[in-house]
Amino acid sequence: MIALLFGVMYFMMIRPQQKRRREAERMQSALAPGDEVVTIGGLYGTVTGVDDETVLIEVAPGVQTRYARPAIARVVSQAARAEPAEATEDAETVKE
Repeated sequence: MIALLFGVMYFMMIRPQQKRRREAERMQSALAPGDEVVTIGGLYGTVTGVDDETVLIEVAPGVQTRYARPAIARVVSQAARAEPAEATEDAETVKE
């Protein structure tokens, strides 16, 4: 009975929390200049620079602030990323 209780706790609490943490780490590692983000404090801005542990965010024209990567809550919109040349050629072939 106790093992069943631990099994239920694992699938209801621990596993979803680990999944959320992995997704947050993936999002924070994929940050790039041009991404529009929201910090955990609710500040909206555009990423202008990315370091190993910090992110430089422009909150107003000419005003930049530095945040730790974990302080980024979510990405509102990602900057247009250049696709590899092969993927672009394949997409054009499919359209024709």
